[in-house]
Amino acid sequence: MRLLTHARTPLVTVLSANTVSISGNSLTLIGVPWFALETTGSAGKAGLVAFCAAAPVVVSALAGGPVIDRIGRRRVSIASDLVCALALAAIPLLNQAGVLRFWMLCALMAVTGLFHAPGETARNVLIPDLARHAGTPLSRAASLYDAVSRGARMIGAAVGGLLVAALGADTVLYVDGATFLVSALLVLAGLRGIPSAEPHRDAPALNLTAYRADLREGYSFLLRNRLLLAVNLMVMVTNGLAMSWSSVLMPIHAREELGGASAQGLLVAVFGGSALAGALLYGVLGHHVPRRPVFTVGFLISTAPILTAAFTDTIPPMVVAAAFGGLGAGVLNPILSTAFYEVVPDALRSRVGGASTAAVLLTTPLGGLVAGLLVDSLGITAALLLVGGSFFLATLSPLVFPVWRELDAPAKISEDGGAAGPASSSGPSTPVPAPESEATTPRR
Repeated sequence: MRLLTHARTPLVTVLSANTVSISGNSLTLIGVPWFALETTGSAGKAGLVAFCAAAPVVVSALAGGPVIDRIGRRRVSIASDLVCALALAAIPLLNQAGVLRFWMLCALMAVTGLFHAPGETARNVLIPDLARHAGTPLSRAASLYDAVSRGARMIGAAVGGLLVAALGADTVLYVDGATFLVSALLVLAGLRGIPSAEPHRDAPALNLTAYRADLREGYSFLLRNRLLLAVNLMVMVTNGLAMSWSSVLMPIHAREELGGASAQGLLVAVFGGSALAGALLYGVLGHHVPRRPVFTVGFLISTAPILTAAFTDTIPPMVVAAAFGGLGAGVLNPILSTAFYEVVPDALRSRVGGASTAAVLLTTPLGGLVAGLLVDSLGITAALLLVGGSFFLATLSPLVFPVWRELDAPAKISEDGGAAGPASSSGPSTPVPAPESEATTPRR
């Protein structure tokens, strides 16, 4: 029994670290938009802060895949969390000292964006190896990864909303910084000596030629696989729209119509709790049902919170929409992650994962920026209708394009690019990134 418990320690460590780190991300989701609105009073500036936080995520994801394997997944995760902790804590410290300027807020959020994605990618790609090490089926480990992530968002959002309402956005940012520090300590202690978490010793030195070759290999793999390409294109669109909702439209709607930050925290918590239930339910029943119909229906109903917000100024309908939409969103990551882990060989997961992260986050920097401009020019209701309607249309793509039929039996591509036949379904995992909004899209 003691040996079994020891074998599971690395998997439990990654799940725990991700829980703590993602709880902090939820605090950022609540705290930073409110901090920007409180200190600037401008929806446009709040959108610009969201842009500055999201754009570097794309840059680091574009370039980070080859670096993760050479530095080591454990080291990258630790460094990522430490930098994010320092940057977030610096915001309220500078503000309380009376020296914080708007450009400093943008710069510090850019730092968190630059370092966050590599750390989360590093933890994510460890899951298959840690599941094998623990003797845990991949489907169960991946389902747990997604479930605890959603649970963390639910708790973080609820706590963040209450903290903003009771103590102010400054306090939330201090707590957020502390969560990243705890996550770094967990990975430091719990992943020591795990081969897949250490640098690849047999990899050639990271000179410019080798780096470009590794980077090209990840993107080439992604472009060769029709299903992964279709998934990334769809989620690229929906992630930008989701960022519009989570970073600007939701906090403004909560402030102007629903009574403040506590209402936003409640809605994100309800959405997260319902998504957690959806993920767990799929973990139990998913292998009995075809993926594409469940994925399509789940994505369609996940649009409910955005569209409902355009037609109500009271909390009860929004709570119902959040619960309904969260249940649909909960099945998305488990389905997509199954395809990702079935298709991508372990040796390429960091590179393909980085390429995938960059692709699906390509539009997120524009999401908050455009949403702020839409609110300033058209008003909150028109902006909600435009974003929600566009999101709904984007979710119809699995019904239109035949390539999505491969979601039920994806063709595995070998490392040299040749098709290796259909892969067996192993169950849910974590495939394609999305913003930390927990709004409506899959994440990684």
